[in-house]
Amino acid sequence: MTIRAVVRGVGHYLPERVVPNAEFESLIETSDEWIRTRSGIERRHFAAEGQMTSDLGLRAAQAALADAGLDSSDIDAIIVATSTADLTFPSVATMIQSGLGLSRGFAFDVQAVCAGFVYALTTANALILAGQARRVLVIGAETFSRLMDWTDRSTCVLFGDGAGALVLEAQEAGGTTADRGILSTDLNSDGRFKDILYVDGGVSTGATGHLRMEGKEVFRHAVEKLAETAHTALEKIGLSGGDVDWIVPHQANIRIIEATAKRMQVPMDRVVVTVQDHGNTSAASIPLALSVGKQRGQIKTGDLVVTEAIGGGLAWGAVVLRW
Repeated sequence: MTIRAVVRGVGHYLPERVVPNAEFESLIETSDEWIRTRSGIERRHFAAEGQMTSDLGLRAAQAALADAGLDSSDIDAIIVATSTADLTFPSVATMIQSGLGLSRGFAFDVQAVCAGFVYALTTANALILAGQARRVLVIGAETFSRLMDWTDRSTCVLFGDGAGALVLEAQEAGGTTADRGILSTDLNSDGRFKDILYVDGGVSTGATGHLRMEGKEVFRHAVEKLAETAHTALEKIGLSGGDVDWIVPHQANIRIIEATAKRMQVPMDRVVVTVQDHGNTSAASIPLALSVGKQRGQIKTGDLVVTEAIGGGLAWGAVVLRW
């Protein structure tokens, strides 16, 4: 008997405020055309004043539970991927646990920036395979708008806020690549590249700080490392890009998405793209795209899906799963 961590439900939440590219034209030297051409982004959502990362994550979690036909009492563990926690501690996950009315099980956060959801999904899979939990709520939630330097046009136009969530459930399977659920994972990091993508704040500075990025360097590493990690995860189970029904990538930049798909030899009509509507929502971008992809009718039961992401650290990785 083989146990697989199977997606039972998926959901997402976006703040009400929609910010089109044109809104930045009065703040900085930029234009809708400049932003679209370089990133593919047309609009993004910003959290309201007083609306926290945990608020977004709770709404996404409730949507995923509804999609799964489950009650919060059916959940054994909650893992939240975020770099924009409400407080230094306690974790966003425990706040969502409370918001769901749960006082049992366990909850914790994972911080791997834009790769956070891949890390959280891999961790949830390991907990299920180890028998530590039967059902795990895996959430990516971010309020990256609060890390922006509004004078830096190279970064402030790229990011947005949002949350997405999956319910993973242990199910018996046949032990082949035809099984539903997570089939393989691949995680990586290399701290030598800290200075190309980071936030210049934290407890050592006494301030939240702002996001800093060397865009060209991040682009170069992203294209190379995303294709490589996806190939590695597929090779672990004897599959290749030709077997993939959908790539659901981290939604950072349309040029990175296109270049990665090309390296994987997967056509763009098999890539779920939401960056135009959400911008870069960091750890929330993959679960957001999975939820939207299902809503659109793109991702269907039995489809082979590859998710891949890279973020500050550098940290990167991929998950192969059958929907």
